[in-house]
Amino acid sequence: MKPRKDLSKTLYEKDLYPDEQTFAEDCALIAAERLRRGEIDRRSFVKALGLLGLAPVALKFASGSAAAQAKELVVVNWGGPAMEAYANAWGAPFEKASGTKVIIDGTGPLASKIKAMVEAKAVTWDVCDTGTGTTLVLAKQDVLEDIDYTIVDKTKMAPEFAYQQGCANYMFSFVLTYNKAKLASAPTGWKDFWDLKKFPGGRTLRKQPNGMLEACMMAAGRSQKDIYPIDLNLAMSKLKEIKESVVAWGSGSQSQEVFRTGEVVMGNIWHTRANLLRRDTQGEIVWSWQDGIVTAGMWNVPKGNPAGKETAMKFIASAQDPASQIELFKVMGNGPANPAAASMVPADMRDIDPGQPENMKLQVLQSGYWYEEPSGKGKLTNDELSREMWLDTLSS
Repeated sequence: MKPRKDLSKTLYEKDLYPDEQTFAEDCALIAAERLRRGEIDRRSFVKALGLLGLAPVALKFASGSAAAQAKELVVVNWGGPAMEAYANAWGAPFEKASGTKVIIDGTGPLASKIKAMVEAKAVTWDVCDTGTGTTLVLAKQDVLEDIDYTIVDKTKMAPEFAYQQGCANYMFSFVLTYNKAKLASAPTGWKDFWDLKKFPGGRTLRKQPNGMLEACMMAAGRSQKDIYPIDLNLAMSKLKEIKESVVAWGSGSQSQEVFRTGEVVMGNIWHTRANLLRRDTQGEIVWSWQDGIVTAGMWNVPKGNPAGKETAMKFIASAQDPASQIELFKVMGNGPANPAAASMVPADMRDIDPGQPENMKLQVLQSGYWYEEPSGKGKLTNDELSREMWLDTLSS
């Protein structure tokens, strides 16, 4: 009988298991063999090992040649209703056109996970739904493929969001949201948001500064075209002015809840949550596109993705179809990234689409590049320094 360590080498488990093997580890071996025979797909395999507490092992196994040869493409988003929405809007059409099975993984494409997979040469994801900041961070770490713009069409997105290693998949905004039933008049911009005397009541701002700093600059008198470079000291001084009235939100549901409980009368929140509040309160809580901060979600492709770079790029190109982007918009509220979709949005939904020309004209186009520029303080980027300063100011 061959010694066990030879078997381990065959199954890509060298240095993963000690001589004393646990039951869970043995289950992993069985699952790995089933994966190689094509009896289960990669998502089921990784999920099963995760449930066994063997996520690192899952990464090692799923990087084998059989996984790379599988005729499937794994698209990772943040889960919940987005899984079904992505499957219907983008997965099904690509699968039908290409014959490649599309699997939607809702475990969340954290930058740290993507980096760990690539560095371990154990990539299990093909296309990741991230943001501008994550894209630029990972680009510096050299773990993403360049977007192949001979396959992906640059003209089907705002040129500002056609990055070298990421491209827009949808649009979203941070907007001034308010309870009109509790205010004597409607606020017209971020200066009014900061005016606690004229507009008394609680405020909600995000626990992270992204999308909040721009509001601080406009409250301080900066015009839309003069927001960048952001003066972080000025932004923190503006936060200090109202922080005693601020309830910070970390999740979208929290941003809704503080309005529902009456803790706040105004907030800087995502337009999708603002729209839900308007629906749920029969128009009592509303929002304005004026001086909103609009940005984009991003497609990324990790280096060494199992389905191959070309297949991933073809999926991204397929997802540029305006009809499919509108289908996603109808379900999730994510604004279409393809400008051609604007005229196809139903008339009764154009007021909730951040990408409509009349809505875009009112908003600030967020600069992801500024966030990743050196801050001038050590090795910190503007994003890293602003997070430190924002959290310190909120908690002090």
